[in-house]
Amino acid sequence: MRRALALILPLVLLASCSGDDDSDDTSNTTPETDAPTTTADESTDTTGGGETTTTQAPDLNAVAVTLTEVGSGLDSPIDIAFREGDARMYVVQQGGSIVIVENSSVVGDPVLEVEVSGGNEQGLLGMDFSNDGDLLYVNYTDPNGNTHVDEYAMNGDVADVESKRELLFVDQPFANHNGGEVRIGPDEMLYIGLGDGGAGGDPLNSGQSLDTLLGKILRIDPRAAGDGEYSIPDDNPFVERVNAAPEVWMYGLRNPWRFSFDRATDDVWIGDVGQDAYEEIDFTTADEAAGSNWGWNAFEGTHTFNGGELPDMRAPIFEMTHADENCSVTGGYVYRGDAIPAMRGVYVFADYCRGQLTGLVQSNGALAANRELGVQVDEVTSFGEDADGELYVSSRGGSIFRIDPA
Repeated sequence: MRRALALILPLVLLASCSGDDDSDDTSNTTPETDAPTTTADESTDTTGGGETTTTQAPDLNAVAVTLTEVGSGLDSPIDIAFREGDARMYVVQQGGSIVIVENSSVVGDPVLEVEVSGGNEQGLLGMDFSNDGDLLYVNYTDPNGNTHVDEYAMNGDVADVESKRELLFVDQPFANHNGGEVRIGPDEMLYIGLGDGGAGGDPLNSGQSLDTLLGKILRIDPRAAGDGEYSIPDDNPFVERVNAAPEVWMYGLRNPWRFSFDRATDDVWIGDVGQDAYEEIDFTTADEAAGSNWGWNAFEGTHTFNGGELPDMRAPIFEMTHADENCSVTGGYVYRGDAIPAMRGVYVFADYCRGQLTGLVQSNGALAANRELGVQVDEVTSFGEDADGELYVSSRGGSIFRIDPA
């Protein structure tokens, strides 16, 4: 299976955005919305105590970075996580294993091995730890191609397989657009990213249908409650709506390939993979996140795809065209580390095909600045953030790099 994955994985995520339409678009673009696109001098951060402070917005022109290889020889690394009290990297390999990387090499036994399907966009796709590091959450597709989100108790450096709890099972109608993110949020709820179920053009209309979990970001309390393996937070946006899945937190997504929370503000950033022509980055402040509709499949980015006319749609903060060698966005993180002071507050992401690490700055929810950062990683699959706020990026070819000051 791993040999097969090595042969087909160059198509990972490419299939996420393939379509029949040949685009004539020419460049990276900003959204066509009524929101102003301005360059601002200030941005707002929220401290851990809930106080709001105003700080100087980052100057992208002052950012100079380089890449330091901190992991090599990995088998299709596709996600990076860090555990409380542990400086080592935990790396998801798409073929079905999680390994620990220290001093650039894999150490010890695998943390976990699961049996997965081997399609282009299938496999072991995401992981995260509880805030105390005692619990491990994984998102994967089983040999039948269906999605599982499971919880394991950690026993030292490995997952206790006897402790496995299946939190969520989702029947996948097609072999692509599985999403794969699983993330403990700042509120200790579990957030799960699911694509629209696959094929092309969202034939099941999953993105705009609130009665399905597909095409969504979900929010659940992973603690068992009553007869259920999890419970629904009372403040989820659709708990009182008839014919809506109460787990839904956001909708209108095609294939959210990595979303993250800004550790300073709790704001949300999403990389949503496009269809034929556009890749998008979505942004929302923490207090406006719940219930957001990001438009798919009525829109691809800010452009009409299947009907348009969504009065409640939120536009992406940034989009890129396929004409500029982009093919499939990989969402990243807002940098909050100390090693690169000029980059604090910059959202860093990339495109799987183009590979150029790119920085975005927002002000009041609008794009203030964007620039490629001058470093490239072939076939970018994911980003990671350590306890100090430093950022890492993985390559399908088997390497992981830390983003360092130039």
